[in-house]
Amino acid sequence: MKTILTLESLAELTAAHQPPCLSLYQPTHRHHPENQQDPIRFRNLLKELETSLLKQHPTVETQRLLEPFEALAHDPVFWNQTLDGLAVLGGSGLFRVFCVQRPVTERAVVADSFHTKPLRRFLQTVGRYQVLGLSLSKIQLFEGDRNVLDEIDLAPGVPQTITDALGDELSDPHQTVSSYGGAGAGSTPMHHGHGGKKDEMDSDTERFFRAIDRAVLERYSRPSGLPLLLAALPEHHPLFRQVSHNPFLMAEGLMINPDVLPMDDLRDRAWQAVAPQYEVQQTAWADEFHAAKSHDLGSDDLAQVAQAAAAGRVATVLIDANRQIAGRLDVATGQIESADLSDPQVDDLLDDLGELVEKMGGRAVVMPTAQMPSQTGLAATYRY
Repeated sequence: MKTILTLESLAELTAAHQPPCLSLYQPTHRHHPENQQDPIRFRNLLKELETSLLKQHPTVETQRLLEPFEALAHDPVFWNQTLDGLAVLGGSGLFRVFCVQRPVTERAVVADSFHTKPLRRFLQTVGRYQVLGLSLSKIQLFEGDRNVLDEIDLAPGVPQTITDALGDELSDPHQTVSSYGGAGAGSTPMHHGHGGKKDEMDSDTERFFRAIDRAVLERYSRPSGLPLLLAALPEHHPLFRQVSHNPFLMAEGLMINPDVLPMDDLRDRAWQAVAPQYEVQQTAWADEFHAAKSHDLGSDDLAQVAQAAAAGRVATVLIDANRQIAGRLDVATGQIESADLSDPQVDDLLDDLGELVEKMGGRAVVMPTAQMPSQTGLAATYRY
């Protein structure tokens, strides 16, 4: 029932849909007993959706629209597998459930389009990455950031073992692998068979790695755009990198089978590998902004950036992760109007601006306050 949040899934939600469009957001909890309150809060938000729907729609249609929400509310397996935030969006012919790795503000909205800004901000936030755990006996994929790392349930069709990938084409010796000279995470598997049999097994491994590389690129790396960190025993790194066509694969990797590490240790090691690339990228964005601003090709003035965004001039806008500026943005002209964020019809101008920049073909990046190159909450570089 869960859907992986990608740029493609966001594009699906922001396309035109037959109203009404139902959007429900709430923070959730990973563990007992805190997670016991989550389905209760969800049902309370369902009541808000129902109340809004009944103002304009008959009871039968309201019940039909809420049916998948109600089914989710009564699914005990789902509520024992949540993360830190939940987004459920549904309407005529569409129902999507996203579990995200950070809390979201509680909200229930019935409108002519889906409320997607919390999902967009999550995708725009820098510092996220994926880890591919690679061995001949098990494939794992993880996603996270500095603070959290979670295993991803692999999609149907993604091979999880060499047997899954090669099936009947697998050489027989792979069925009888033993670890000579000891067992455990540090041991190197030695295979029965000599000469030609070893060549067959090496060929099997190469074909397996090619299949994994292709599946991860198509199903995960390309849709997410996240850097990919390889975690595998040292002997597997050279061959996998040799056959890989994944442009998101990082040059650095973890020389260990992640299956032997507690999740917290894996996250710490992964972040140590990812952090230098992350910091270089943030510095490059900041330097790019300062250089552009010095040539009148950049600005940190909200009104100026909004007008440039509406004209399609913004190439990149950096947004402070900890700032909110209440107001309304006219996407046609770029004019902004101050307002009170407590008004349910008023959004954060920075979120609206990021959405507009992306719609006009630019890039929006949400960054920590300490790495922002300005004090105004945003910094934009222009195309011209």
